[in-house]
Amino acid sequence: MKAPKFSYVRAESVEHACRLLAEHGDEARILAGGQSLIPTLNMRLSRPSLLIDINRLEHLAGAIFNGKEVRIGALTRHADVMLSHMVAKYLPLVAEAIPHVAHVAVRNRGTFGGSVALADPAAEMPACLLALGGRLVLQSVRGVREVAAENYFHGLYQTAREPDEVLIEALIPPQSNDERSSFKELSRRHGDFATAGMCARAKVRGGTLTSVRLVYFGSEVKPTLARTAMAAAEGKPWNETTADAVSAALAVDLDPMDNLMGKPATKLHWQRVLTKRALDDITSKAKAA
Repeated sequence: MKAPKFSYVRAESVEHACRLLAEHGDEARILAGGQSLIPTLNMRLSRPSLLIDINRLEHLAGAIFNGKEVRIGALTRHADVMLSHMVAKYLPLVAEAIPHVAHVAVRNRGTFGGSVALADPAAEMPACLLALGGRLVLQSVRGVREVAAENYFHGLYQTAREPDEVLIEALIPPQSNDERSSFKELSRRHGDFATAGMCARAKVRGGTLTSVRLVYFGSEVKPTLARTAMAAAEGKPWNETTADAVSAALAVDLDPMDNLMGKPATKLHWQRVLTKRALDDITSKAKAA
């Protein structure tokens, strides 16, 4: 199919894009990588009257460490995140997850900010942001504001971003040297949409887990922090007893979707399997350090 008719404007600055969004509201869409927008246009699932192209705003691209946190610009391509030495050094969880984002052609054009702004429930980067306690920086004609990842993702493709706001960057605290993380994903083929996935991070001292953080995606309508499961693991040695307690707690934290990718009970089982693998991985990394 062909996309419906729309007008096109190349933004000269973030401020220009914000003015256009303020003027056109829900009728406008931001075009960055276009890896989700263009297919939905062609299938006529999206019908904006205006596309605002921000691809020339090069200052929105790149990953840097400012001494306190890692800044990943919204226009940073997934491929550049994967090649970034800053990301590999300070955000090993993101470095482990990024090769799972779609396929090479998509990573070459798709953007970090586009993935976060869309908030697809199967997307890896939103889950990583939540696991790492990141913040999103949003700009509009009303000013600039920051939203914690825990408050950003509201539901299925629903976020705290207002129609007149542009996501300009993510700010992510670096992982500490005494912390280990693990990323696990289940999909029909590598690069396909995740049917289940999770991010785990924790400190391991004498075999005991502390500062545990578990985030789930793919099965849920949004990236989900599993607080009950985290409490079940916190301060416990990682053994079969703790694994059983964490597994049981996930039934409280998760509410898997029923769709063509699987039934809720099946997805809950998958997430339990991935959780055990991730925490096994974390303890093994701690022992090897």
